[in-house]
Amino acid sequence: MKRPTRQKTRDDETEHETTAQEGARTCPECDSSSLIRSSDESEVSCEDCGLILEEEAIDRGPEWRAFNHSERNSKSRVGAPTTQTMHDKGLTTTIDWKNKDAYGRSLSSDKRNQMNRLRKWQERIRTKDAGERNLQFALSETDRMASALGVPRSVREVASVLYRRALSEDLIRGRSIEGVATSTLYAACRMEGIPRSLDEVSAVSRVDRMEIGRTYRYISQELSLEMEPVDPKKYVPRFCSELDLSEEVQAKANEIIDTTAEQGMLSGKSPTGYAAAAIYASALLCNEKKTQREVADVAQVTEVTIRNRYQEQIDAMGIYS
Repeated sequence: MKRPTRQKTRDDETEHETTAQEGARTCPECDSSSLIRSSDESEVSCEDCGLILEEEAIDRGPEWRAFNHSERNSKSRVGAPTTQTMHDKGLTTTIDWKNKDAYGRSLSSDKRNQMNRLRKWQERIRTKDAGERNLQFALSETDRMASALGVPRSVREVASVLYRRALSEDLIRGRSIEGVATSTLYAACRMEGIPRSLDEVSAVSRVDRMEIGRTYRYISQELSLEMEPVDPKKYVPRFCSELDLSEEVQAKANEIIDTTAEQGMLSGKSPTGYAAAAIYASALLCNEKKTQREVADVAQVTEVTIRNRYQEQIDAMGIYS
């Protein structure tokens, strides 16, 4: 006798979506949450019982296939995506610098002169007023500093959005463009969980550390940026990598920070100096000794700071040197 198979009816689907709309989606057959999507994204099925929850989904990708990056670029018929890191969001027209036509042939002298005039006027009309010129210069500065700091593109996007907000609310008046651009980049690094110290940011900026800190406090207050204190543990992986220390040292440093922070020792301390002292202490405990000068150079703090924080941390841990 042929065993009937269960089919997912509209009532089952409606009931499932009603019960799962507040929580995670689950399979209506076995209540499993292990749902997988096929490689071509046309079906969603349960990994445990095999029930197909969705099929014949709309394919929103291109109609062509590509197997490498160059093939994908050659077949693509769209331009670059819009971005906040350009003053016109990347929607402007660009005239190529090559004096060649569509067939690769060189242009005549008259055409070259005409193209040069077009490029000149194109550059002039890209910014229609002082606000756009301000934004163009500030975003180019943000991009330069972000490249020097080695932060990902997401940080640049956030910094650009913050600067646009500051410009729209007229917070730039009376302050330098470089100062506001640097402070928004510093705020974006903290918001994205990739902190950079004020000393690191001021090293790639054209303004001094005091102005960056003052402008950052003003911008964060006016834009209502709810900034949490920087966790020293976020500096540990980068410092350990630059010092060529093992994962054991990194884990021990995080343990020292957690233990001492629970005792309230982190309050009022510089997170970079605190992380540097924990790394110095953990390197000694793991027999991978680094000098205080080496750690201080990487963390951009003084040796006195490391000595003071180091002594406090080992006393709190009950370790006697």
